[in-house]
Amino acid sequence: MDERGVTSPEPATPSRGGVGLLLTKVAGVLVLLVLAGLIAIWGVQRYIADRLTPDPTTIARASLDGLREQNRLSAFAARYVAVVTSRQSQLGFSTERTLIMPGMVRYEVDLGKLRQQDVRWDAGNRTLSVTLPPVEIDGPQVDLAAIREYGSGGVLTTFTDAEQRLDAANRTAGQVELMRQARAPSPMKLARDATRRAVERSFAMPLRAAGVDATVKVHFSDESPNDEHWDTTRTVQEVLGNAG
Repeated sequence: MDERGVTSPEPATPSRGGVGLLLTKVAGVLVLLVLAGLIAIWGVQRYIADRLTPDPTTIARASLDGLREQNRLSAFAARYVAVVTSRQSQLGFSTERTLIMPGMVRYEVDLGKLRQQDVRWDAGNRTLSVTLPPVEIDGPQVDLAAIREYGSGGVLTTFTDAEQRLDAANRTAGQVELMRQARAPSPMKLARDATRRAVERSFAMPLRAAGVDATVKVHFSDESPNDEHWDTTRTVQEVLGNAG
């Protein structure tokens, strides 16, 4: 009450209920800000990860393109020696000729036949599976300077062309024998293993350089898949198509 007897109103003070409501609103706003900050941080991290983390399918596709440019891959070669003998009898006379023919054979794979569906990435097992065309044999490249021919001579070689015919037959048979040796299981396995290692390195080295921990398995289309589930993975083309 002042000097004139008038009572002045006292200043209003916030009730406990009002203070609690205000604090609740402030806390809610803070929670929303924290959540928004966390979402923003997660988005930035995801963006950086997507930009910086190498994509195995992209690396594999680049490696595939590089192999195709090589056209043919020859990772194994072998030298064989054919020894063949031909005989001829005529008018009671006989003669024979023996040929020793060395030759080189190269084992090749036509990389131009590789397709995108031949390269499959299994993200669960982190395995890149590559199916190659069958190994082809190039040759034989006969070492003409090293050919040796031996004969028993006789009347037929003197008065007929038996020697020339026997030599021609021996050379044809020698080339057939060289190819027979080249197609034997042991050298074919060596050729596949050498080619397999070369192709595995071609795919594994770029993946390793990019920091991708992956296993590369190479298989030939004409050999057993060894009970591997080749149909459970996606091709590089399918992955890239989904990404698009």
